[in-house]
Amino acid sequence: MKTWYVKDLSKATKVSVQTLHYYDKIGLLEPSLRHANGYRCYGEKDLMKLQQIVALKFFGFPLSKIKAMLEHDISVYDSFLKQAQFLEENAKALMETSRTLNDVISDCDRRKSVPWETIIKLIEVYRMTKELEKTWAGKIFSPEELKQYASFEQELKTNYTLAQKEAFEKEWGSLVAQVSDNLTRDPGSDFGIAIGKQMMDLINGLYGKKYAGLRTAIWEKGFKTGQMDAEHAVPVPVVDWLDKAADAYYRNAIYSVLSKVGSVSSGESLKAWDTLLENMFGDDQAAKNEVVECVFKEDKVSEAAKKWLRENYKGK
Repeated sequence: MKTWYVKDLSKATKVSVQTLHYYDKIGLLEPSLRHANGYRCYGEKDLMKLQQIVALKFFGFPLSKIKAMLEHDISVYDSFLKQAQFLEENAKALMETSRTLNDVISDCDRRKSVPWETIIKLIEVYRMTKELEKTWAGKIFSPEELKQYASFEQELKTNYTLAQKEAFEKEWGSLVAQVSDNLTRDPGSDFGIAIGKQMMDLINGLYGKKYAGLRTAIWEKGFKTGQMDAEHAVPVPVVDWLDKAADAYYRNAIYSVLSKVGSVSSGESLKAWDTLLENMFGDDQAAKNEVVECVFKEDKVSEAAKKWLRENYKGK
């Protein structure tokens, strides 16, 4: 049987002598033979075990876990599955940290001082994003939407007072209760349009232009699918009714703006049109353009209004 002294084994495996001594000390890899003079002598089985240790270390297993795996009948396959999942999660975290650092770099250069206040905010958003991953938001949002939601929540904590939060929740609760009592009424009626306006004014006041896309994502992916948490959940019939009422309100608002084309100045019409689309979609130009295309197919809109829209609205 071939044997190696510690220096020889170190040369053969590229594992340092100090590391081999440490493995011996913690009982991870003890030499099969130990001479009277104290020299360690490793056998072929020891070499095989060392190769296993090197491989498991490469995959990120801690030494304590490696020792347990080699000493006990622990499934290496199952351990590999768990470690692969662990490494994937770590990789995602590292990528997110890298993106956060790049955000910082984009805000400064070598000639400027480091924007520590910005860095702290980015770190807070990152931490909040990790927390939100464990909630209902983590189940329905894309990584980018989740990051945006974390930013929104962070700004809400900074800019929204407790009194404002309570006032919003009170008005929202009252609105939901009112709809619950009137589910048999037509959401496309004047009553429904008024409710739709009240709802969108309330929600747009909370999310603003900056988070209009997030507002839509929460509504479409959370409320309409019934995947909101218990604190924010609204009965599906109420959500369906509100969705139709909001659609009726915006449809009516579109008709109202375009019906005035020719009777008010072109600049006034354009300002009203741009404001309406910003309320609906924020900076989502693709969604705005989609609405414009739908207007061109709408019989209720006059040809004069369509002509004005083609000539004056410059969608990008």
